[in-house]
Amino acid sequence: MTGPEPGSEPGSGSAPRRGRGRPPAAERADGPGARERILEAARAEFSERGYDRTSVRGIAKAAGVDAALVHHYFGTKDEVFAAAVEVSFEPALIVPAVIGPGPEGVGERLARYFLDVWEDPATRAPLLAVIRSALTHEAAAKVLRGFVLRRLLERVARDLDVPDPRLRAELAASHMIGIAVLRYVIQVEPLASAEPEAIVELVAPTLQRYLTEE
Repeated sequence: MTGPEPGSEPGSGSAPRRGRGRPPAAERADGPGARERILEAARAEFSERGYDRTSVRGIAKAAGVDAALVHHYFGTKDEVFAAAVEVSFEPALIVPAVIGPGPEGVGERLARYFLDVWEDPATRAPLLAVIRSALTHEAAAKVLRGFVLRRLLERVARDLDVPDPRLRAELAASHMIGIAVLRYVIQVEPLASAEPEAIVELVAPTLQRYLTEE
């Protein structure tokens, strides 16, 4: 008697032959734009549910893919979370734009960029989820610390020709994150209603001192 084809039994360890039957769900969904769909779904899920109530399965369902595909592109839930943070800040673009032109005006460029990100509704919602989650969940805080340290501050510090560049970059980040918490999360007045340009004008000199003065 002829047995089933190799790879057709569950747990056989071999992939089914191509061209016969429907391919696996993850395989069907893995086309152009799949990674972007997953990332967009992750941002929406984290924004709506917060870190603790968001799951890889929920992200996969929202993106219309198999959970295995989420793991394939991003690995763990923490790594999806980190990617959702990164897509809002785009460190590969902003660090050269802020630091590259030189020390003059770096405080103003940093303040303006940071506020532009928060003022944009498309990036504000996931960032609110990130900040809120980091304040209450250690796993989320760990991801955010790792992102801020590795992807932002270390890049900024490398280009600062001042003593203690890492500490200075961290001070600048703490200043801006504090503004984000008070303005967008807790919504303390009058900071919550202040015009972005007014905040930039007041904050830029302090950031300039952190990043450039010896």
